[in-house]
Amino acid sequence: MQMACRTRASRIAPRPADGYAQSMEIDNEPVTSLDVAREAGVSQSAVSRAFTPGASIAADKRERIIAAAEKLGYRPNPLARSLMRGRSNIVGVGVGDLANPFFVQTLQLLADALDRAGLRLMLFPAHAGSGSGPEPSIHEILHYRIDALVLLSVSPTSDLTEQCRRAQVPVIHFNRTTPAHDASSVVGDNESGARAIAAHLLAGDHRRLAFLAGTPDSSTNAEREAGFAQYLAEQGAPPALQECGEYAFEPSMAATRRLLLRKDRPDAIFCANDTMALAAITVARHEFGLDVGREISIAGYDDVPMAGWPGFALTSYSQPALRMVEETLRLILALRAEPGRHEQVICPGALIVRGSTRPVGLAVRP
Repeated sequence: MQMACRTRASRIAPRPADGYAQSMEIDNEPVTSLDVAREAGVSQSAVSRAFTPGASIAADKRERIIAAAEKLGYRPNPLARSLMRGRSNIVGVGVGDLANPFFVQTLQLLADALDRAGLRLMLFPAHAGSGSGPEPSIHEILHYRIDALVLLSVSPTSDLTEQCRRAQVPVIHFNRTTPAHDASSVVGDNESGARAIAAHLLAGDHRRLAFLAGTPDSSTNAEREAGFAQYLAEQGAPPALQECGEYAFEPSMAATRRLLLRKDRPDAIFCANDTMALAAITVARHEFGLDVGREISIAGYDDVPMAGWPGFALTSYSQPALRMVEETLRLILALRAEPGRHEQVICPGALIVRGSTRPVGLAVRP
């Protein structure tokens, strides 16, 4: 049995670029706005206005165009249309560590905020803390004509920074700063937060404190370590013992074991983020049998949702993720118009005291 094949006459002249998608093919030829215009009996510019919010076009003509588009299966391509206006409305986001709950939370908030602003998020992987800068894939970002680049705790290479400058693509660091301040940044108040934790632990009558550090090249780690050490020194307390947990769970478990196996075992540990603090609680409680919050205090930083779970009840200094995302969006919108300007934003947080640290005034002696 032979099946009839419907054919369509080829066009003599090429279709003009109109910034609209070729959303489906009829008989192996793509549908364009010119096809819609012919079907509706209008001009191609009228089709463009029909799919442009706020554009001037008669209601009956718009309805006729929409009906023709639906009949042909045509849909406009917002990316092509935005590029014609000189903007892609795409924000590139480089993420170094999606194992960290704080960045998962931030990414969701950022995606929602961008969506409300009519912008779209394009995600790129970029490992932080390796000393060699982001992975090569992040360098492909500029090929997508992004309006801005947000880096979540990722340090760009000098080459990428220069490429962004030449392309007039503003770079915004989230939870990280650069020594040269050659890009905008949105961070928490790291030093103040670390000082608040140090004050809380000293008020709980702790005398052998330890600091579980993140990655050494991280500005957030450096600021939290400095604030913690400075407050201890100002109060005449001994310097804190130190181990490195690399902002990750398994390395932090190993680092906590090293601290708790010491003869001068600490009676309090401040961890530079909550992931490390959760690891420290796990080791102290389940491997060493310690009563966390009485025999040893453990505090973190970020106040991720897991910190409030009853099984952890982690004392932490909160990073105001929503406020930081709102400031990031404000910068994106402002810097699209003025990409050469830089702004550093610090968002204050708050100390959230829970059961993982000893109540003030309760001393426990060996």
